[in-house]
Amino acid sequence: MIPEHIQNRKGPRSLKDLDPEVIEYLNAGKVETKNLMEWLATDQLVLLKTVLEPLGKMDWFSSFEDAVNAQKKPTANSNTKVIGEVFAELSDVAFIRKHLSSHPSDIVRCWSCWAESLFYDVVADLLSAMQPYAADSHFGVREVVIFASKERMIEDLDSAIQILSGWTKDQDENIRRYAVESLRPVGVWTKKILAFQENPQKGLSLIEPVKSDPSKYVRDSVGNWLNDASKTQPDWVSMICTTWSKDSATKETTYIVKKAMRTIAKTK
Repeated sequence: MIPEHIQNRKGPRSLKDLDPEVIEYLNAGKVETKNLMEWLATDQLVLLKTVLEPLGKMDWFSSFEDAVNAQKKPTANSNTKVIGEVFAELSDVAFIRKHLSSHPSDIVRCWSCWAESLFYDVVADLLSAMQPYAADSHFGVREVVIFASKERMIEDLDSAIQILSGWTKDQDENIRRYAVESLRPVGVWTKKILAFQENPQKGLSLIEPVKSDPSKYVRDSVGNWLNDASKTQPDWVSMICTTWSKDSATKETTYIVKKAMRTIAKTK
């Protein structure tokens, strides 16, 4: 049983505020991280041992340790990716789904996401496999799935747009948000989509269905998608926002338009 004060804790504001007891639970894979500070503080190699040991796979550990230490500039993000890559080399989809994808630790589920993404070359297969991660209850997993899938979607952008346009109608706000956020023209810490920077109209089917979405989580992504596009195609974004404001006079659309126009507004 996890003590109530651990379950109901608030995430620390800085690394110096971290509770050593919480770190023990995080490194043991018994609880999810509450925020970025806890995620950065988790020792992923220590956590890895708690996953491998009960599976009788400690002989794998040196492969993970070597890969993590071989990095020139290791970060929490890169460690997550590298560990996922090694899992893909040493195991298979069945192993990953059975032992990693539903793990109590969000970091382990991030490894799972990276690992499983590497088994698919066809965008349709990749997105089918990534959908559960896009719907994950933890914000960290929902960000990692974008890192793990965006570049391969760019390689077959038409197929990705067609599939994700359907996801914008999903009942799960996390799925709708992924459909927009994963193919933002610029995004955060991800590869830019030149096709959208040159012709954002190509991605309209990703944002049009959610122009008045009830979820702020989705609305933020739509606004940011358009703001990205405004940096290269401001006239198009202005036109879309004007049209939406006329056709969809809701507070939700107004929120999106304001967010979408923020860069354009600075230049006036």
